[in-house]
Amino acid sequence: MIKIQTKKKLGQHFLINETTAKLISNTFNGRNNILEIGPGMGVLTKYIHKNRSKIILIEIDLECVNYLNKIYKNIKIIHGDILKIKLENLFKENFSVISNLPYNISSQVFFKILESRDKIDHFTFMVQKEVGERICSKSGKKSYGILSVLIQIYFDMEYVFDVKPEDFNPPPRVISSVIKGVRNKRSDIGVSYSFLKSIVKNSFQNRRKTLRNSLKNLNLPQDFTSKKIFSKRAEQLVLNDFIWLSNEIKLLQ
Repeated sequence: MIKIQTKKKLGQHFLINETTAKLISNTFNGRNNILEIGPGMGVLTKYIHKNRSKIILIEIDLECVNYLNKIYKNIKIIHGDILKIKLENLFKENFSVISNLPYNISSQVFFKILESRDKIDHFTFMVQKEVGERICSKSGKKSYGILSVLIQIYFDMEYVFDVKPEDFNPPPRVISSVIKGVRNKRSDIGVSYSFLKSIVKNSFQNRRKTLRNSLKNLNLPQDFTSKKIFSKRAEQLVLNDFIWLSNEIKLLQ
């Protein structure tokens, strides 16, 4: 078997535990049209490529691309940077995404998922445990933040299981976690995604302050900010609060 040296600059930690790879692939039972981000040497690929209508791999490491091309003759493999590729152009139909995400780009990939939310039915990601907990976090917890709100407004999240450092080569210094998101039925929430995103970001910019202070830069009318919700901090708001807040602020503009 060919050995590929992991590259620190790419944040590579190759999954080597076959049992874990199989468990991750099981979250994709019944899924077709799959995008795998950063397949590396294909430990997940071999479990998800059978009986699929279409699968596309995106890999930034040319050495890995050349290796995968020798094994998977019937799979489209794109040599490129996931952060520079428009996901919605990859498939004509809706699709699912799976990845052992490099820790250094995980947040950026989640924002790309959100940009293509109406074409993505499902995703399974392995991420740093801290990130997984933050994405799945609920209102009232310190880990609840911008990505928690934005992802959960559009996807029903599940924290699946943890993965030990020794399941990788080289072992990372942190525990990883597998999380799963399934697209929910929210489509039109009354405002654009970009507007919602700006309100959520503004709300969390000063976590210790109340919304009244965090959103002060928006110059909202005093009779509006006198409402009870503005005495809360962003981490105390539930998803529907952010949707309501975004709609009300939009009406005031």
